[in-house]
Amino acid sequence: MRLGPEDARPASGEADSARAEYSATVLASHWIQRPEADETLVEQTVPGTRPSTPPDRVEGTVLRFGPGVTAAVAERTHRTIPAVPVSPAPSRRRLRRHALPALVLLCVLAFLAWQRLGPAVEVRSVAVTAQPTVLGCDDTADVVGLVTTNGRPGTLSYRWTRSDGTTSGVLRERMVRGQKQARLHLLWTFQGEGHREARAELRILSPAHGTVTARFTYDCG
Repeated sequence: MRLGPEDARPASGEADSARAEYSATVLASHWIQRPEADETLVEQTVPGTRPSTPPDRVEGTVLRFGPGVTAAVAERTHRTIPAVPVSPAPSRRRLRRHALPALVLLCVLAFLAWQRLGPAVEVRSVAVTAQPTVLGCDDTADVVGLVTTNGRPGTLSYRWTRSDGTTSGVLRERMVRGQKQARLHLLWTFQGEGHREARAELRILSPAHGTVTARFTYDCG
């Protein structure tokens, strides 16, 4: 069997026919499954800008991205923040406001208690003198009672009694602290002619009881 060019052609034609059928099969678009086109619109980014990324939070720690706060911004922020004065606690102000009146009240109460409960005035001695001891016509005698105390504050109660039967009411002399003597005066005036022996009596009623007498003479005639 001789193979010639003529015999080779049909083989070539068959191969071309098979290739053509294979190529048609490959190019048939309805047999090919392609991925669906992504129709999502992608936002175009502006050149020179960077998309903002939300900072992450990790247990109270804030992560910041970027160059940070510049020195100029920090200085401006520091200058613009006003200083807030620290006011004292209201409780301290109220305490200071009420402390002085309370202290004054305590001092007054202590003083009154000391006056009432402390040592009272005591009479140490009593003496009475009359000046002058001899009176002329229509003259006035000045009878003075000298009371000596212990210098404590208090009140002396006393009464004058004259020999002509005249009696004064209850009189009082207030003694201040440190005062140790009190002078009690009785003025007795005589008129007309005559001769009389006069007597003036000082009675201490409180804080102690005591009686002293002064004598003088009236002589006119």
